[in-house]
Amino acid sequence: MQKVFTLLFLIAGLALQAQTEVVVTDADLQGGQTYTWTNDHVYVLDGFVYLEEGGVLNIEPGTVIKGKEVPSSNDLASTLIISRGAKIYAEGTADQPIIFTAELDDVNDPSDLGPTDRGLWGGLIILGKGVIADETPEEGVEGLPADELRARYGGNDDHDNSGVLRYVSIRHGGAELSPGNEINGLTLGAVGDGTVIEYVEVIANQDDGIELFGGTVNLKYVAVSFCGDDSFDYDTGWRGKGQFWLSLQGWDEGDNGGEHDGAKPDDNEPTSNPLIYNATFIGSGIGAPAKNEHALLMRDGTAGTYANSIFTDFANYALQVEDRASGLDSYQRLEMGQLKVRNNLWWNFGEGTEANCGDNGIFKATDDANDPNCQSLVDSFQVWNNLITDPELQGISRATDGGFDPRADVNGPAYASPAADYPADAFYTPVLFKGAFCSEGVWIQGWTALAQYGVLDAAVPFNDTQACESVTGTDELFAEHDGFVLAQNAPNPVADRTDFHFTLPATATVSLKLYDQQGRQVAEILPATRLAAGPHRIGFDAGRLPAGTYTYTLEAGRVRLSRQLVKF
Repeated sequence: MQKVFTLLFLIAGLALQAQTEVVVTDADLQGGQTYTWTNDHVYVLDGFVYLEEGGVLNIEPGTVIKGKEVPSSNDLASTLIISRGAKIYAEGTADQPIIFTAELDDVNDPSDLGPTDRGLWGGLIILGKGVIADETPEEGVEGLPADELRARYGGNDDHDNSGVLRYVSIRHGGAELSPGNEINGLTLGAVGDGTVIEYVEVIANQDDGIELFGGTVNLKYVAVSFCGDDSFDYDTGWRGKGQFWLSLQGWDEGDNGGEHDGAKPDDNEPTSNPLIYNATFIGSGIGAPAKNEHALLMRDGTAGTYANSIFTDFANYALQVEDRASGLDSYQRLEMGQLKVRNNLWWNFGEGTEANCGDNGIFKATDDANDPNCQSLVDSFQVWNNLITDPELQGISRATDGGFDPRADVNGPAYASPAADYPADAFYTPVLFKGAFCSEGVWIQGWTALAQYGVLDAAVPFNDTQACESVTGTDELFAEHDGFVLAQNAPNPVADRTDFHFTLPATATVSLKLYDQQGRQVAEILPATRLAAGPHRIGFDAGRLPAGTYTYTLEAGRVRLSRQLVKF
């Protein structure tokens, strides 16, 4: 697959040599009009370029959009702004991504710019009509002119549609919009869940990678790397969904993997309350000069969930949940069960190895904390099945040496440890692994700058998780992959004896193992045995098991299927 991608980009590169540049100023886009940017041109943004209400911008697969380094106007940065009521349809493909980058970037030469070249243009801003939890129901983008009505966001339509971003790579942005105000790679202000954002990369941005202000937009298959500040930042009541997120932070710069705020003021509603599953957050590395303060910083009364995720290799702390002496803060949300980090793997933090706020702890207490020992956080961490253990990623590298491979070992805790159930929501893809990638491949191969710059191991195949080990929804009674079927044990819940049923598509060597909630094997129901194709039943005496929830896993080569057994 990598050879195919390389050939396609070579062909695309030859075509780009003949492309003509089209300079786009603010006067060139108007409200109520439809525009199409084609891949036989390179579009150069000159200053702040607004697509006004009623406007539609279609961008063909393979199109390159660049930001002028020094605008001809008085604007400090070249930036594309999709105003409320306008729509952008940037629908690339894995073979022909849409690239937003700097004027200085020759996209045919993967060596001219690299992961540390930041702040060379502005970024992409999308504004919508969703609800925000701010001091006023509408706000303006910080750094854009305060009296610019086209830069306002917020309203009362959480289902607002601002268009589609799919297979879009945003590179080398983050220049100042005004003195002291750098722009995020992708800013989403009050964007509604009628908008589709998936397969999006932000790399080498000087400020945050992606920041969300209120709204309900959902993000799936999103990679943020080498940004100068936080990778993912949300604030003022974002209530969307997320799955398959990657954060890779540079050795030289980078702050939090996620900086997450609830509302202004803290007790305003609706507070931020996203449901995020299958994230892989990799910090700057222990000993890095980057600030790299936390994997996750929860503040200002945020609620929400992070589940089935991996957090590793941060210079300082794993987690801080703000616990101020007054006001409704995130720590109280945690104590009320509104903020959860559950069934995640945590590993390799510079400040320690223990789940506490002590001298060797991975948690940081707020300076004036009501609970300086973080006892509620410690209790929640344990109750929700978080583990401090090596996720056994294939390779962590921040150099352009092909050493980065974020897949977890199929025989490690990312597969074996208990997972949180997925919401009964079609947005989520239920999978058998923790983190953003399965063992079969990665969805960032080929189309991203991470791949093109040589950070990602070129030998790792492309895989969009559709061919990964998966489980069915909570209402189904079996898991299936490539013709292997593992049924729900019966009876379940079980007091003593139960039967396990599975079907093989061909002769195979299979085993069936039982794990507790800490990921420890407690029984080998079926040792590795070569069985013929067809249905099979294995009896098991569960009478000696302590009451609780267990995971049983059928293994056949690279296929792993799991279900849960409840013992009473």
